[in-house]
Amino acid sequence: MSALFALATSLLWGLADFGGGLLTRRLPALTVVVVSQAIAVVVLGVTVVATGAWSEAGGRLWFAVAAGTVGPVAMLCFYKALALGPMSVVSPLGSLGVAVPVSLGLLAGERPGPAQLAGVAVAVTGVVLAGGPELRGAPVRRRAVLLTLVAAFGFGAVMSLVAEASTSTTGLFLALFVQRVTNVVVGGAALGVSVRRGGRALPVEGGRAVVLGALPALAFVGLADVAANGTYATAALHGSVTVAAVLASLYPVVTTLVARGVLKERLRGIQAAGAGLALMGTVLLASG
Repeated sequence: MSALFALATSLLWGLADFGGGLLTRRLPALTVVVVSQAIAVVVLGVTVVATGAWSEAGGRLWFAVAAGTVGPVAMLCFYKALALGPMSVVSPLGSLGVAVPVSLGLLAGERPGPAQLAGVAVAVTGVVLAGGPELRGAPVRRRAVLLTLVAAFGFGAVMSLVAEASTSTTGLFLALFVQRVTNVVVGGAALGVSVRRGGRALPVEGGRAVVLGALPALAFVGLADVAANGTYATAALHGSVTVAAVLASLYPVVTTLVARGVLKERLRGIQAAGAGLALMGTVLLASG
């Protein structure tokens, strides 16, 4: 069951990344982050009230606050990198953040079996190869790589912090709500600073009308990201953190395949081989 939740995480994150990357090509990245997370706050707030999750408040919520502080920085860097593109190159590099929760799991005493260790190596290799990889090129490409690596570390930290923020389902709802509120506060403050320095909160062409028209897509991105955090926390709570983290990190394969189908980004031989290795690694992890 833990493996299924982790795989659901990879699907949700892959779709959210694709949507966020597309939106950032039309809207300022900070606007995408703030609006998508604000929509998630409203939905989570209703859920918290309906389930009585307030009763789960406790010291663990500071992990959610920390995750909410790191998250907007990681999302901003990642969405900017996705906008620079191509998505099929940027997204796999973002999954390198899996090193954070995996390392913490090993330090906590987890000892995966031989099949699972092989699965970790095969899956991570496959995810990286699914993006090309292309680390050389014009300055804009190098900037995309740097932004993605910063985002990767942030994503890995968020995964670990969210997993520590609660020990029950209702507690998880509250933790995700606190995380998202913090996301909006931090992201909103950054957006305000950006505007005061001459940046834009609205696109040059279309302005507010474009943002309003994009609300359904922004809602999908925000809610898919929340759901992914929830399924990952559930997977980590009921199984091996190392296995859950690696399976959840397969989301770039989803982004790559969706970009191939929707944007017609060319899938090279090495990318197809990477997708196959990621699938093989998944089988090894699940069988271990």
